[in-house]
Amino acid sequence: MSADDEKPANPGRRRMLGATAVGTVIGAAAGLAGGMALAGGGRPPAAPVFEGRRRFDDQVVLITGATSGIGRAAAEAFAAEGARVAFCGRRETLGAQVEASIREQGGEALYIRADVRDEGEVNAFVDEALAAYGRIDIALNNAGISFSKPMHEISRDEWDDIQNTNVRGVFLAMKAQIPHMLERGGQIIVTSSVNIVGARPQLGAYNASKRALAGLVQTAALEYAEQGIRVNGICPGATDTEMIRRQAGMMDAPDAVWRTGLGVWGRSNVHGLGRVAAPHEIAAAILAMAAPDMTYLNGSLFFVDGGMTSAL
Repeated sequence: MSADDEKPANPGRRRMLGATAVGTVIGAAAGLAGGMALAGGGRPPAAPVFEGRRRFDDQVVLITGATSGIGRAAAEAFAAEGARVAFCGRRETLGAQVEASIREQGGEALYIRADVRDEGEVNAFVDEALAAYGRIDIALNNAGISFSKPMHEISRDEWDDIQNTNVRGVFLAMKAQIPHMLERGGQIIVTSSVNIVGARPQLGAYNASKRALAGLVQTAALEYAEQGIRVNGICPGATDTEMIRRQAGMMDAPDAVWRTGLGVWGRSNVHGLGRVAAPHEIAAAILAMAAPDMTYLNGSLFFVDGGMTSAL
C-alpha cells in the first residue's frame, strides 16, 4: 500500500465506481451469500407501473446499445409509454429477445443490428429506423463499454476500442441523426457517467471517454438549439448492469453472491442512498429528461447517482 493509499488527498474521489474494487468486495462477500437478502435500503424499488400514462404516444425513439442494461430498460420504458422504439446492438440473439419482449407487452419495437464503431452500420441503423417509422423525435446514444487496467498496461488497441465505442460511436450516431432532426427538431440524450467529475484507479480509458462526451453534448446543444434540437447528457452512478458485472469478473458467480457483494459495496461507496441503482431507475430519469414538459433542458449533464457525487 502506498502513502497515497493510506492518506488519500480526497477520499470522496476514491468512492467512484471501479469494477476491480467491486469485484474484490463481492468476492469477499461470497461467504455471506447463502440465501442472505440485502438489508435495509439495499434493494432498489420495483419498476413502477403507471397505468394510462403515455407521455410518448406516437413518438419515435432511437437507442444505441439497448440489448442489455440501461439501454434495454430505456427501450422498455419508452415503449410502455407509447413510443415506437428502434434500437441497435451487436448481439443479435439478445436484440431479438428484447424486441420480442417489448412486443409481447403491447409495445412497438424494432431491433436492428449495428456496431456503433462502424460508420456504415450506424448510418444503416438510422436509415432502417427512418424507413420503418418515418422520423426521429428522440435519440438516446447509450452504447458503451468499459474495462479495468492500470494505465501503463492498456494497449493501444484497447484504448482505441473504448474511445471508438464510447466517444466516436456517439459522434457517428449524432452525425447520422441530426440531419433528420433539423426541420422538425427533437432531442438527443447521451449516456455519460458520474466519472465526468471523479476518477478511480484502473479506469483511465473509461474516464477519459466519458469526460469527452461532455464536450460533444455541450457543443451540440449550442450549435443546434435554433433548429429546435436539444442535447443533454445523463450521468448515472453505479448501476447493476451486465457491464459492471462482467468488468468485475463475476459473470459466472451465483446471483446471490453478486447481489450480496454489490449491496455491501453500495453501502460503503454510495453515500446517500447506500445502494447501487437498478437499470429501470436510470431509465426513469431518461424519460423524465425527454418528457414533453422539459422544454428548457439543454446542454445539461444530469446526475442520477443516489448521492454518490455529493461526497466528493
